[in-house]
Amino acid sequence: MAHSTVLILDFGSQYTQLIARSIRSLNIYCEIHPYNISDEQIRSLAPKAIILSGSPASLTQDNPPLPGSLIWQLGLPILGICFGMQLVVDHFKGAVASADHKEYGYAELEILDKSKLFKGMKDIEQVWMSHGDSISGINDAMQILGKTRNSAYAALKAKDQDIYAIQFHPEVVNSPCGDLLFRNFLVEIAGISPDWTPASFIEETISSIRKQVGTDEVILGLSGGVDSSVAAALLYKAIGDQLIPIFVDNGLMRYKEAERVREFFAKVPGFNIRFVDASELFLSKLAGISDPEQKRKIIGATFVEVFEQEARKYNNAKWLAQGTLYPDVIESVSFKGPSATIKSHHNVGGLPEKMHLKLVEPLRELFKDEVRLVGEKLGLPHHLVHRHPFPGPGLGVRILGEITAQKVTLLQKVDEVFISELVSSGLYYSTWQAFAVLLPVRTVGVMGDERSYDYVCALRAVNSVDGMTADWTELPFDFLKRVSSRISNEVKGINRVVYDISSKPPSTIEWE
Repeated sequence: MAHSTVLILDFGSQYTQLIARSIRSLNIYCEIHPYNISDEQIRSLAPKAIILSGSPASLTQDNPPLPGSLIWQLGLPILGICFGMQLVVDHFKGAVASADHKEYGYAELEILDKSKLFKGMKDIEQVWMSHGDSISGINDAMQILGKTRNSAYAALKAKDQDIYAIQFHPEVVNSPCGDLLFRNFLVEIAGISPDWTPASFIEETISSIRKQVGTDEVILGLSGGVDSSVAAALLYKAIGDQLIPIFVDNGLMRYKEAERVREFFAKVPGFNIRFVDASELFLSKLAGISDPEQKRKIIGATFVEVFEQEARKYNNAKWLAQGTLYPDVIESVSFKGPSATIKSHHNVGGLPEKMHLKLVEPLRELFKDEVRLVGEKLGLPHHLVHRHPFPGPGLGVRILGEITAQKVTLLQKVDEVFISELVSSGLYYSTWQAFAVLLPVRTVGVMGDERSYDYVCALRAVNSVDGMTADWTELPFDFLKRVSSRISNEVKGINRVVYDISSKPPSTIEWE
């Protein structure tokens, strides 16, 4: 079944991924591509509608980013957002200028025409503005659909075409009318059927995998996390015992992780995981290493070494499955080029080339929340599908300073207390990510009548949508008191517990 595609042209807005997420939530398929995508690529995508994103750039600057002329010639519905609006106005020979009053934050949109784009909305809607330049004039080719106190041209339409332009950002939660606006544009105006569902994705992906791999075997690195578990379930449904799941225990995983993964997948008839306990090898290579970037590189290189050695046992394996998600794909084609390296990422990079394997990436079209929906549709349990994110290097980046087996055991126990209390208190699934960190300091404490000199652990809990930004979670004080008491009493070697109240930015979510 072929789905209609919405093409989002990215001009560098921080909100571009949110546009895609909003559209996907309507069960409509969309793809993000850089604004300078070729005409050939646009034709091959055969989009049913085009959306122009915002941008930090300005049309008043030298050499602003401009789309190719083809998009205006296809006769497709177009929606320009913020900078995208200015591109639309410029195309229709209107005027864009640096505004006297820059508009950031909430604004009240007075809707003057509710016939199509604003169908079903109130006369006044709250919207979110974030722009410096604004429209200073239009010609007879366009009509005004809405205005705000600072923007006389907050919403426009080409009179003779389904081309719309809005100054505000409907993709952010601060514009409550945004979902309805996207639905009006895509369903009512563009005539797109909302048929992009988890069920249709599963059916089509299974068919695609079978065609792609034929009778070859596929190797998958199974970690027990959401992405690898959903990828495993999808691949197993498609090709059965042609799938070779390999679980490498690096000794830096969550409490009893290997045991719990083994226990869960034992319930799946015929699902045979190859377990490799390499914990001693990893810990030996990390001995004496404190630098976080060096630790990451050692963990990544050792994983590749161990995984490659195990995978070479399977001569009919021609494919390597990876849990690549759509944000990874977007980043790789971003017109902005490689982003600044905050920290290196741990994956199976280099394995396909070294082992002469071809890649199969069954989740590459999905955002994280869509992966969870697919997992639920595949019958995976709620607690597995909605697990918190866990870093590739595992506890290696949650133990600050040198890593030892004793420190790993300490942190695993602390983390288990924290997570189990979140679950039993009904707080786990309302928190995006929570974990414990072992600090490289000891403090004086009192245990009974004796003096102690033990480690400090930090608890971290954040709420986020995609990890790009995050706010620290305001967990109840009585909950934190109970967790702190349990850790101090049950985990020998910890005598002080602190709670991290830093948001991202300026902090990162992980400590290393």
